[in-house]
Amino acid sequence: MRNLAWNKIAIIHPSAFSTLPSLRKLDLSSNRLSSFPVTGLHGLTHLKLTGNHALQSLISSENFPELKVIEMPYAYQCCAFGVCENVYKISNQWNKGDNSSTDDLHKKDAGMFQIQDERDLEDLLLDFEEDLKALHSVQCSPSPGPFRLCEDLLGSWLVRIGVWAVALLALPCNALVTSAVFRAPLCISPVKLLVGLIAAANLLAGVASAVLAGVDAATFGSFARHGARWEQGPGCRAVGFLSTFAAESSVFLLTLAALERGLSGKGSAKFDARAFSGLKAAVLLSAGLALAVAAVPLLGGGGGYGASPLCLPLPVGEPRATGFAVALVLLNSLCFLVMTAAYARLYCGLEKGDPESRGGCAMAKHVALLLFTNCLLYCPVAFLSLSALLRLTFLGPEVVTFILLVVGPLPACLNPLLYILLNPHFKEDLGSLGKRAPFWTRSRRASLMLIDPEDAEKQSCDSTQALATFAGAGLAYDLPPDPGPPAAAYPVTESCHLSAVAFVPCL
Repeated sequence: MRNLAWNKIAIIHPSAFSTLPSLRKLDLSSNRLSSFPVTGLHGLTHLKLTGNHALQSLISSENFPELKVIEMPYAYQCCAFGVCENVYKISNQWNKGDNSSTDDLHKKDAGMFQIQDERDLEDLLLDFEEDLKALHSVQCSPSPGPFRLCEDLLGSWLVRIGVWAVALLALPCNALVTSAVFRAPLCISPVKLLVGLIAAANLLAGVASAVLAGVDAATFGSFARHGARWEQGPGCRAVGFLSTFAAESSVFLLTLAALERGLSGKGSAKFDARAFSGLKAAVLLSAGLALAVAAVPLLGGGGGYGASPLCLPLPVGEPRATGFAVALVLLNSLCFLVMTAAYARLYCGLEKGDPESRGGCAMAKHVALLLFTNCLLYCPVAFLSLSALLRLTFLGPEVVTFILLVVGPLPACLNPLLYILLNPHFKEDLGSLGKRAPFWTRSRRASLMLIDPEDAEKQSCDSTQALATFAGAGLAYDLPPDPGPPAAAYPVTESCHLSAVAFVPCL
């Protein structure tokens, strides 16, 4: 036996073991190997290579005919030794042994010496050789598990089709909603701003799903060759970070939208510049909180994004990953509770208000619909995390994968679809998309911003145009109106009454 562990070995000459044909046990664990020579190791029975994280390539089992026990750095490398196949064959042998009677066993033994009419000696020897190969399995660890598959990344066609559907719907729909909402950033109501930011966050979730679908398609049938590099590479960490950041920022922004609708329903209809500045600060705070949550696995907490090839902290197995998933469930559940309370307060106030206040509430209804669908789709994710905390293992790996990769990102494609199909503002935004000049080509000295959010929601900032050009730049609230300006100096449409709209200079 040669024990070469913990020696910081980075390179071994290809013929270093060629003069050791009688070597049976070799321990090279916890070194810095990126490749492993196999010349002269045909008689090896025990091999230990754990801890060599740079050793990510597969090692062929044909070079070790006498091998019995091997320990590899990654589970995918055990696929080369037929671990999954051998386990399946051995289980079948055990099942056959349990179901067969004593007479059948005696007949099988007698078949070794008696040649039956329908079977010749050659076929019997071939079957016996296959049984010996199945029983002579290499004990390789760590063995591939339900989330580390040898053939492909996603495992089943149901999960694969679901991930592709989420990616193909989330990318174009969210890009369309984002471009339609932010076509004129100087003319946008607070709730519309939040809806556009939610679409931008959902776009990131679609990008993460598209990357996973692309990796699965590129490595289909041979994922074991690339599994270690993908799992430990920067691409997997980037996908996990994008998925977590997109999910959390979407929940936080939806909470802000619900609070904004709840507060505006009870407050004054006139826009407050301080309130809009506070909303921007709240958006930045939500983005920072989402970044902090998504960065926890990168810093070693929550099990890490590289703990599985799915690039998500799995809420099963490792305690740190389970704790991180449960903490996210509690945080998001608190956000949904705040949203529900804000909208309950809003609807209770609207029942006592005048009919005018209950008229133009299309965006309020849209945010309520987003709240309902997102909360409903988050229930399976919360149930999965809580069941893992309680150690209830009645969910199979395919169900867990489907919930994490399909049900979890499903709001990323449903949110824009709800806005496109059910919100009347999108039709107005889409109709005017491309008709107006880009906002950066306009004179900033003469730009004025519409600050009445109720009119912005009713008119969608398109029929009112929300911009006016004055002859002088010294406009202030306390200046008396000039009775003699030319009519062409105020390019406001007929649907927008100047007396009902307040203007402030655009800085």
